[in-house]
Amino acid sequence: MFNNLKTRSDAISAKLASLSEKPPAIDWNYYRSAVAKAGMVDEFEQKFSALKVPEPIDTQTTLINTQEAEASTTAAAYIEASKARIAQYEKVLDKFKNMIPFDQMTIEDLNETFPETKLDKVKHPYWPHKPIAEL
Repeated sequence: MFNNLKTRSDAISAKLASLSEKPPAIDWNYYRSAVAKAGMVDEFEQKFSALKVPEPIDTQTTLINTQEAEASTTAAAYIEASKARIAQYEKVLDKFKNMIPFDQMTIEDLNETFPETKLDKVKHPYWPHKPIAEL
């Protein structure tokens, strides 16, 4: 569908580009001599010269510009937040790269590296040493 739209758009653009800026001038004298009814060409000429095609008023450019500015500020804020997340993730990754391998860790090393794994045997003296809601 996109390729079809692109093809049609390119065809219309090429056709518009091939047209001149101003339309060719009408030779009213030729039509006066060729048309048999007198006054008809003069009437057409008056109506043609009185015809004014209104140009559409641009009401959307300002709205689009504000949306573009808003989107660029949102994108810049997202980029900054992403850089902060990347820095945080790199710290965590560095922690994982520099820690003792799991097969060589003791329970104390595990609790030091991952404090959330430490069991509170004083507060919860019975197994599983955690509140049931946290399991």
